Amino acid sequence: MEIWQAVVLGLVQGLTEFLPVSSSGHLVFLQSLMGLTGSGINLTLFNIILHVGTLIAVCAVFWRDILDLFKKPFKTLIYLIVATIPAALVGVILAVCDAEDAINNSPYIGILLAVFFLLTAILLFVTEIYAKRRAKEKELPLCWRTTVSMGLVQAVAAIFPGLSRSGSTICAGVLAGGRSEDLSKFSFLMSIPIIVGSFAVSLVLGLFDGSVATSIQSMGTPSNAGWCIALGFVVAAASGLFAIKVMLNAIRKANYKWFSLYLVLLAITCIVLYCVDII
Repeated sequence: MEIWQAVVLGLVQGLTEFLPVSSSGHLVFLQSLMGLTGSGINLTLFNIILHVGTLIAVCAVFWRDILDLFKKPFKTLIYLIVATIPAALVGVILAVCDAEDAINNSPYIGILLAVFFLLTAILLFVTEIYAKRRAKEKELPLCWRTTVSMGLVQAVAAIFPGLSRSGSTICAGVLAGGRSEDLSKFSFLMSIPIIVGSFAVSLVLGLFDGSVATSIQSMGTPSNAGWCIALGFVVAAASGLFAIKVMLNAIRKANYKWFSLYLVLLAITCIVLYCVDII
C-alpha cells in the first residue's frame, strides 16, 4: 500500500462514516479501484483502525452525552446496550467465519455495491418524505420502539457493504416515529460499542491466528505500514469531525435527497465499472 492511498482511504472513511452513504461501501469501492483487493494485502486491520479514527471524532463531539450515559436512571445506556446486541452477534459471526473478506473480494462486488447503494438511496428518499409530512406532535422521544428498530437495522447494515449504518439506523428510528434530534445522537452513540467491539474481536483473533502480523507485513516495510496506519487514522478522525457537523445539519432539516441522488449516481458508476471489468 502506498502512503497516498492510506491518506485517501482515511479521508473517505472519515467523510462517509457519519454521512448516510456507507463508509464500508466506499472503502470497498475505492480499494477495488486502487487494485488493493486481491493484491495480497490484508486490509481488515487497516479498515478497523480507520474506524477507530472516526471513533475519536464521535467522542470529541458527543463527550457530554457519553458521560450522561452513566448517570441515573441509566435509561439511554440500557437502550444502547440492547440496540447493540444484534449487531454485536452478527459482527462476531462475520469475524469468526471470515465472511467480510469473502464478500469484499467477491467477483461480483461491483453489482453488490450497486444494489445496496440503491437500497440506501431509496430508504433515504422514503424517510425524507415521511419526516416532512408527519406532524411534529406525533414524534416519539427515545423509547424501546425506536431503539430496537435501530438496533435490528444496524445488524443488517453490518453485513452488506453499501448499506449505510448511520443512514439506515436514523431512517429506521424516524420511520418508527422517533424525534430526529434524539435519533441522530443515539445513532452516533451506537457506533461507539460497534467500533470498539470490532477492534477488540479482530485484535484478539488476529493475535491468536497471526493475521495481525500478516496484515502489517502485507502493507510493505514496517516503516511504510506504520506511516499508512498512522496517517489513515489521523485523517479519518479529522474528516470525521467535519462529517458529523454536516450530518447533524442534514438531520435537523430532514434533507436526505442529495445523498440519495449521489448514491444513485454511485450505483450507476459501479455497474459501468463492473461491466468494463475495472471492479
